[in-house]
Amino acid sequence: MAKGNGRNTDKEGSGRPTMTDIARIAGVSQSSVSLVLNEMSGSRISPETQQKVREAAHKIGYKLPSTRSPVAAAPTVEKDTIAFIVDEISTSPHPVVSLDGIRDYAFEQGLLVSAHATRSNPDLEEAVLRSVLRDPSIAGVIYATIFTRKVSVPKALKSIPTVLLNCYGDPRQHVAIVPGEVAGGFTATAHLTALGHKRIGFINGEPWMDAAMDRLKGYKQALATADIAFDESLVRDGDWLPLRGYEAGLDLLSMDNPPTAIFCGNDLMAIGVMEAAQEKGLRVPQDVSVMGYDDQELARYTHPPLSTLVLPNYEMGQKAAEILIDMAIHGKQTRAMTIKVDGPLVVRETTAVQRSAHL
Repeated sequence: MAKGNGRNTDKEGSGRPTMTDIARIAGVSQSSVSLVLNEMSGSRISPETQQKVREAAHKIGYKLPSTRSPVAAAPTVEKDTIAFIVDEISTSPHPVVSLDGIRDYAFEQGLLVSAHATRSNPDLEEAVLRSVLRDPSIAGVIYATIFTRKVSVPKALKSIPTVLLNCYGDPRQHVAIVPGEVAGGFTATAHLTALGHKRIGFINGEPWMDAAMDRLKGYKQALATADIAFDESLVRDGDWLPLRGYEAGLDLLSMDNPPTAIFCGNDLMAIGVMEAAQEKGLRVPQDVSVMGYDDQELARYTHPPLSTLVLPNYEMGQKAAEILIDMAIHGKQTRAMTIKVDGPLVVRETTAVQRSAHL
């Protein structure tokens, strides 16, 4: 999420059914939903799971591109491809899920997507841009980053419709789609305060990152809303990995007056906290509630399953594709702005009402 003041922001919510909705109803991952609904050959998904996905899709009225009513006759255009340019794609599931959202929406509109990972290598990025700009089939570019940050948008992109995804420029000359991280941190923490928790630990990510700074803001805002004083001693910096979650969790749970709930900046660190709680002889959620963030697929398979907040990568990808197609194909004039996409709360079994007894 873009940090700082003075930025033009629009909250974006869509009532149209999405694969995220289907995944939540069926209790499976977005990848599984995509494989089933797109009838991908070679997927090892049980018939029972396939049926659950199809029933969930039918329940909420989701239709695949091939089964949707054709849109009003769009003119046949020579430019039929979106270039997705990202700094990294293989080290995290997040940009892959965004690519799924871009691909699915683009296909509905009759366009394809070409993906290019630059590995933050300036020479490789320059070569990719040369290739994209000389390809007459490219309608526009979605320029993305693996974690939310400020970027210097390549000058070459001034000549082609471009939307920024999970990043933002300064000064803003493009539409930027970013996750609503302050709202996410607020929602996750407010879930815990609503359960009666007043001592809520927070294990954040790397403090220099936009996501970490904004999730901390949301945590503080939720505490203030519940009339709970912010206690810096309950906050630990992490690194998004399970080991640090375990270490920070052990530290928090060893305090003289330990927290009754711990909110973690991502699911991986939450898994580390659950291990620390077990080592301390504490039960989750009876003795301590644990809250994650991201809703990675593994969050469904922890013991017990992890309560978390969705990082809306799929919806962000869809929104980026929608805006780019409006600009590049339909000629819609779009002012430069930052659009924040919020993710829903997913309550599973690691959070519960606070017990009155001390740990």
